[in-house]
Amino acid sequence: MSPQRNGSPPPRTPGGPQPKPPSPSRMTLDALVRGKRTAPLRVVLYGVEGIGKSTFGANAPAPIFLGAEDGTDHLDVTRFPSPESWQEVLDAVRVLTTQQHDYRTLVVDTLDWAEPLLWAHICKRDEQANIESYGYGKGYSAALDEWRVFLAALDKLRRQKGMHIVLLAHCWIKPFKNPEGEDFDRYELKLNAKASGLVKEWAEHVLFANHETYASKDARTKRVRGVSTGARLIYTTRTAAYDAKNRGDLPESIPLSWTDFTAALEAHQPADPQALEAAIREKAEQLSEEHKRSALAAIERAGGDAVKLAKLNDWTNARLGEVA
Repeated sequence: MSPQRNGSPPPRTPGGPQPKPPSPSRMTLDALVRGKRTAPLRVVLYGVEGIGKSTFGANAPAPIFLGAEDGTDHLDVTRFPSPESWQEVLDAVRVLTTQQHDYRTLVVDTLDWAEPLLWAHICKRDEQANIESYGYGKGYSAALDEWRVFLAALDKLRRQKGMHIVLLAHCWIKPFKNPEGEDFDRYELKLNAKASGLVKEWAEHVLFANHETYASKDARTKRVRGVSTGARLIYTTRTAAYDAKNRGDLPESIPLSWTDFTAALEAHQPADPQALEAAIREKAEQLSEEHKRSALAAIERAGGDAVKLAKLNDWTNARLGEVA
C-alpha cells in the first residue's frame, strides 16, 4: 500500500474502531425551562465598623463562618479555624461542596481580611516580594484571576448544596473624581478597586450598612452637625455617597437584619407578569387618553419583565389616585 500524502491518516478498515458520534446538544427547544426559579442568594454586605455585619450573617439560615476567629467571638456560631493561607480559604469552600453537612449559608467574614492572604499567595507563586513588585497595577490584575477562582467555587457550592453566600466587608471613604462636576468623597468596599468591581458584579445584592443620621443646624451658631437616630439600616440603591444594588425591587432602606432583608425580598417579589399586565390594561381604561396610551406603550416596552410591570402598575395606581 502506498504511503499517505500530506500526513493524513490511513483510511479505517471496515472492522476497525469507529469514531464516536458527537454528543447531542443540550440546547434544544424541548429543554427550555419556563417560569421563575428560587435560587440561593449571593449577598455582599459592607459597612462601617461595629454596625452589626457579623450579626446579620449569624441570623441567616444555618450559617457557617469562614474568616478571622476574633471577628465572631461575641456570637454563638459555627466557624472554621481561621485560615492562615489563601489555599485554606479555598479548601474550606471545597469541603462544604464535597462533604455532607446541614449548613445552609456560608458567611465570609470579611473580604478585606481575606484579600492579603490572596496577595501573599500569588506573590509566593510568582516569586514577587509584594503586590506592588509586579509593576504599576499588574499585581492587582494578577489577583483578579484568583478572585474569579474563588467566586466560581462559591457558585459551585450554591449549585451543588443550595447554600446562600454572604460576603461581609468593611468600608472606607475614598475620593471620587466626578466627570460631571466637583469631586466628592464616598463610601466604598474596603478592597482593591479592581477586586471590588468584580465582587459587586458577581453579587445579586450589594448592601451598604450604616447608622441612620440627619443634619441639624444650630439656629444661633448656624453650625451643622450630624445626629444619629440610633437605627441601623441597610441601603439597597446606589447614591453618590455609596455603592448598592438589589435585584428584588427593594425599598431604598430597610432595618439591618436578615429577617427584614428576606421579608422585603418576599414582599417586593413581582407577581405573575401576565396577571400584572391584565391588571394594568384594566386600570388604563379608567385613565385619560394620554395616560392610557402611555400605559399601553410601557407594557410593550416591558416585554414581560415582571419588575418593570410591577413599577408600571404602581404608576398606574398613582394616576388612578389622581383621578379619584
